[in-house]
Amino acid sequence: RMINLTELTPYILCSICKGYFIDATTITECLHTFCKSCIVRHFYYSNRCPKCNIVVHQTQPLYNIRLDRQLQDIVYKLVVNLEEREKKQMHDFYKERGLEVPKPAVPQPVPVSRGRPRKVLGSVFRIPPELDISILLEFIGADEGTGNFKPLEKKFVRVSGEATIGHVEKFLRRKMDLDPACQV
Repeated sequence: RMINLTELTPYILCSICKGYFIDATTITECLHTFCKSCIVRHFYYSNRCPKCNIVVHQTQPLYNIRLDRQLQDIVYKLVVNLEEREKKQMHDFYKERGLEVPKPAVPQPVPVSRGRPRKVLGSVFRIPPELDISILLEFIGADEGTGNFKPLEKKFVRVSGEATIGHVEKFLRRKMDLDPACQV
């Protein structure tokens, strides 16, 4: 069955700018989605969802938004040439201002201890460094008294948006004085 794009349009339009989603970003509290630039701009003067008016976060509403890559991919597949036009506009924007055009993320081979390279996809969306990320920690084995480990005092760690998994692993190993044989 063929579906007309006009039937799907209400689900792929930003209610702020009335255009198709660009960098579709969802508020985690209520699951409403907007263009990234629209919702970030909205949060400069309000901490409420533009659709349902709930308080997203008392002081830092940007903590509670996430890029919705799947929805953005659907929008780009449904709307002909939207992705290409958006990339061209971004390219022109940077060129007009004499700035370096950001390169798209490409997979980079990462050496593995066994000696064979493995492909790891680069991050498509970089979290701004001013946004922190909270990570839930689970220490399997500490509660059963395995080894001479104590249960975790705190179950969460908050790190910068620029921290890599490697940074977090190194931090946890040092903080908890973990043996190199322990898996993190």
